[in-house]
Amino acid sequence: MPQHKSAEKRVRQSKRRNAYNRAQKSEAKRLIKTVQRLVASNAPKEAIEKALRAVSQKLDRMATKGIIHKNKAARKKSALTKLVKRHLEPTSVTA
Repeated sequence: MPQHKSAEKRVRQSKRRNAYNRAQKSEAKRLIKTVQRLVASNAPKEAIEKALRAVSQKLDRMATKGIIHKNKAARKKSALTKLVKRHLEPTSVTA
C-alpha cells in the first residue's frame, strides 16, 4: 500500500491509464479481426478497404500515444495490407 499522498495519486493515475490502454488495445484487436473476417467472407472491396483504413488509423494513433510501439503498429498494418492485397488482386494464371 502506498504510504504517501503522491504515491496514492500515482496508483489512481496508473489504474485509469491502464483501463484506457486496455480498452484501446481491445478495440484495435476487434478492428483487426473485422478486416480478417471480411477478407475470409469475400466481402465487397469497398468494405474491406474501409475497415483497413480504420485499423491503420487506430494503430497509428496508438503508436503516437505510446500505447503500442511504432514498429508493432507498422508490422500489424503491413500484415493486414498484405492480406488484403493478396485477396483483392486477381490471381494470375500462367499457361
